[in-house]
Amino acid sequence: MASAYSENGDRLPQEGGSKQSAGRLLFVDDDPILLNLFARMLDEQPWQAHFCSSVDEALDYLAAHPVDTVISDIRMPVRDGFDLLSEIRGREESRQIPVIILTGDSDRALKRRALDLGATDLLNKPIAREDLFARIRSALQLKRYEDRLAEQVRELDRRVKERTRELEASHREVVWRLAKAAEFRDDDTGNHVFRVGICSRLLAEGLGRDQDFLELILLTSPLHDIGKLGIPDSVLLKEGRLNPQERQLIERHCVMGVEILSHNPRSSAALVLAAEGLLPPVGDHSLNPFLEMASSIALGHHERWDGLGYPNRLQGREIPLECRIVAVADVFDALTSWRPYKPPLSDDEAVSMMLDGAGRHFDPEVIRVFSDRLESLLEVRAQIRDRDDLDGYFNRR
Repeated sequence: MASAYSENGDRLPQEGGSKQSAGRLLFVDDDPILLNLFARMLDEQPWQAHFCSSVDEALDYLAAHPVDTVISDIRMPVRDGFDLLSEIRGREESRQIPVIILTGDSDRALKRRALDLGATDLLNKPIAREDLFARIRSALQLKRYEDRLAEQVRELDRRVKERTRELEASHREVVWRLAKAAEFRDDDTGNHVFRVGICSRLLAEGLGRDQDFLELILLTSPLHDIGKLGIPDSVLLKEGRLNPQERQLIERHCVMGVEILSHNPRSSAALVLAAEGLLPPVGDHSLNPFLEMASSIALGHHERWDGLGYPNRLQGREIPLECRIVAVADVFDALTSWRPYKPPLSDDEAVSMMLDGAGRHFDPEVIRVFSDRLESLLEVRAQIRDRDDLDGYFNRR
């Protein structure tokens, strides 16, 4: 192993590489004589020690090597033991390392400052061999406890994250299946809802929305037509033109969707769970971003930019952004899909109708993103066909 030398040329003791270490120590002192004394003291001990003659050298070593305990003098030129202590406690990777401060001073204020900065222990010079060893053993034991606790925390964190991923996957699966159940009413594959979810996320991403919004709209937009569960087949599957009463009924699916996604105030189970604090208050989605966005989309995805949509005749930016996004994804996919009451349009015909609808049916800014991302949207359409299994799409990704 290469030798290290102090600024005045004295050889410094080196780390013992042949020992099976019971702990890794770092000694920091500008006095090479004292460092050599420490080295001789440790000769018969199982610890592995490294010696540095300055704070900067010690910090470089700490950045590159694992250390279980630091033993440092306070009085050193340029940067002193306080600087070293502050640096160690200020770094995430080293803040848990015990630090024993060596001092020949009897000034209580100085010692209090060292403790306030996070010193684990103080040891006065001159240093008795057994006293030093006792302090080192205590510091190493503390480090082992800290390491064990940190490992337990990491393991618990890993398990929580794993369980959370499993719950999120289950949650997502339930949402997709519920959305698909509604879509089965007039689309016997249900893949429309998957395409709407993925395309809505693409559009939201193009609008610069944050990751939370992207994940929420991906999960909630497939539920946009959940209210179809309340529409009779005679109306939903009618091949001819709807009469005014049937049209009024079909438009009710937006309000029905909100009712399905809300806690039913007549449900005794919901009331009990809400009272126990296991559910948000009845009808209150403020504590549940998923239900809040899902309900917003279910209610507002048929509103129009010009105010001629339904059910509330909202206009322009009165319409929530998530509804404006889903309106584009939903209509584009519906135009290119088979329905009992119509054949699909070609991609070119559907795109032309979408672009013509900017400023009337659709938010012009969302249509701009639609145009910019058209290639990706068409790719989704091509990869998730009406007869495809959705798993195939995600496997190809």
